[in-house]
Order: sequence, then structure tokens, then C-alpha cells
Amino acid sequence: MIDRREALGALTLAAGAALAPLTLHARPRTDTRLPPALSPGDMVGIIAPAGASGGAERLERVRHTIAGMGLVPRMGQFVGEQFGYLAGTDSQRALDINAFYADPEVKALFAIRGGWGCARLLPLLDWESIRRHPKLLIGYSDITALHLAFAARAGFPTLHAPNAANSWPRTSWESLWYLAFAGATPLLGPAGVALAGRMPTAPDGPVTGGITTITPGRATGRLLGGNLTVLTALGGSPYLPDFAGAILFLEDVGEEEYRIDRMLTQLALAGALGRVAGVVFGQCSRCTAPTPPTPGTGFALDDILRQHLAPLGVPVFTGANIGHVRDQLSLPSGALVEMDADAGTIRPLAPIVRRIGSD
Repeated sequence: MIDRREALGALTLAAGAALAPLTLHARPRTDTRLPPALSPGDMVGIIAPAGASGGAERLERVRHTIAGMGLVPRMGQFVGEQFGYLAGTDSQRALDINAFYADPEVKALFAIRGGWGCARLLPLLDWESIRRHPKLLIGYSDITALHLAFAARAGFPTLHAPNAANSWPRTSWESLWYLAFAGATPLLGPAGVALAGRMPTAPDGPVTGGITTITPGRATGRLLGGNLTVLTALGGSPYLPDFAGAILFLEDVGEEEYRIDRMLTQLALAGALGRVAGVVFGQCSRCTAPTPPTPGTGFALDDILRQHLAPLGVPVFTGANIGHVRDQLSLPSGALVEMDADAGTIRPLAPIVRRIGSD
């Protein structure tokens, strides 16, 4: 399997990203058109923009999963291809995305899996066509590169949610349904999804489900972020949106504590952290060194997060069910939201989809 850090490091060096400000080159989009809401019977495109899809058996499971949502899956032309560790060449993977955004029968796109490879596609996407045909893009992990690029170049919300090949437990499915099908503005938090009021509370206080409030308060802003490693690898490129006034959400997997420290340091030095209105840090799965450090010679992940996030002076909470976890929330990436660091919740302030006939 490809070492993601090696691949991301090569791209960063090639682009000179380590030397350029993270927010300098992104041209902000102010488009207001929304993707169409999904309805049972809608056709959706299945893409493999990153790692190889895993063969016919996985593709069949994806078909069953999407059909179980009441949707009709249309497989991309090249989803079964393999080019090294990628699902086909860069051109093939980009062609599937471009074709689905140009196809009026296709109402949304689901990524099969993450891995590595989405950033390689960004110069090959037809951004004018994508802007003209807003549709929900659904996925997470390496799909972060597409979510961020869409926020910078397309101007409509996407869904940071499980990939099509993942399991879809109740929290993931309900949050996707309310956002994508119902066009609702649900409260997303540690107890799952609620349409009105607050999340259920613990007997001894307002925080449940492993949420830790670093800095209390509420904040409003555009929800931007995703996988921390993928986000920092886009530094200095025109595919990273402006984080000024944003609610930054982060997650990662398989990164030791010092690497999280290094990436947060990069965001701080580039001026991104100092401009956000709030921060939500989800789960960092398997983010511990294989050998615990000698007492007094290392930092726990919680220490690192407090060192970087507490001085920002904006609302911050950690432990959200976001990331490489089974019950992850589906989140409205690129949408205007309100976060509550005391309750550990995120709520979109307006629907992220439009009903047919609402143009």
C-alpha cells in the first residue's frame, strides 16, 4: 500500500507548498446556486477519484449500498481500472467526474473510497462545467482535496460523509438524509442528529459523547476542513479556500502526535489558524506513537491540541464524531453553520440543497 505521507510529501515539495501561504492564492467563490435535493429513484454517479476501488466484489457492495438508500447507482466508466495504487490514470478518474457533472440525469456523486490521488485530479477538472451544474459530492478522507477545491472554485456545498464503500450506520445515514434529501437544518452533535432543540444532555452537564470543550462559546462561519494531512498538502495551491471567518473542522488517521503538531504548526505559520472563527477537532484514529515516550519526553494528542487551539481565543471543541470512525456525522462542507463549543454541536443555518422548482 502506498505510504500516504510519502505521496503527500512529494506533491508538497513539487508544488513548493511548504514555502507559500496557505490562503494566498485561493479565489473566493460567492455563487449562491445550490445542488438539487435528492429524492428516491434519483440516479447518482459512483466515482473512484483516489485509491483503486478494490475489485468487482466491492463494486457490487457499493451498488447494494446505494440502492438501499433508494437511489440508482451509475458506475463511472473507469471505476474498475487500476493504475499502480490509483483507480485508473489521472485523466480517467477526472473524466468520470467531469462526465457526471455534465450529465443532467445524474443528481449527485458518491466516492467509493479515499486513499490517495484526489489532489492529482484538480488541474484536470472542468471547473466551469462543475459551477454550472451544482451537485452534491459525497465522501471523506482523501476526498477532502475535492471538498476544499469545490469550496474554493465551485461555490456550492458538498457533503463530508462516509464513502460509498463504508458502512452507513444510523448517525451517518440520518444526517445525510436530513441534509441531502429533506433539505433540513439538523443539529449535528455527540448524540447524533436532532431537528429541533439541543442534543440530549448528560446528568452532570451539557457535554456528552466524549466531547471536550477547550474554549467555550458559539461561532458562525463557513464550515471548511476535513482530513488534516490532505488539507496541509494543498498549501500554496489555488485549490485551498480562504479560512478567514471559517469554522475549521479537522480529523486524521494513523498520524503520530508529532506529525499532528507539525501540521498544526504549518497552518499557524501560514496564517490560517489565526483567521478562523471556531475549530472543531473530530477523531484522530490510531494517532499514537507505537512506543509510548518516556515520561516527560513527549506530548499526548490532547496536549498538542490545547497548545495550538486554546490561544486562538475562539470557540473550540474536540472529540466530535467526525473522521475515520464508524458512526461519523455527515457534514455540510462549505455551508454557513453555527457551532456550539459547550454542547459540541454544529448546525447549518440554511438548507444546503434546493427543491426542484425552487430556482
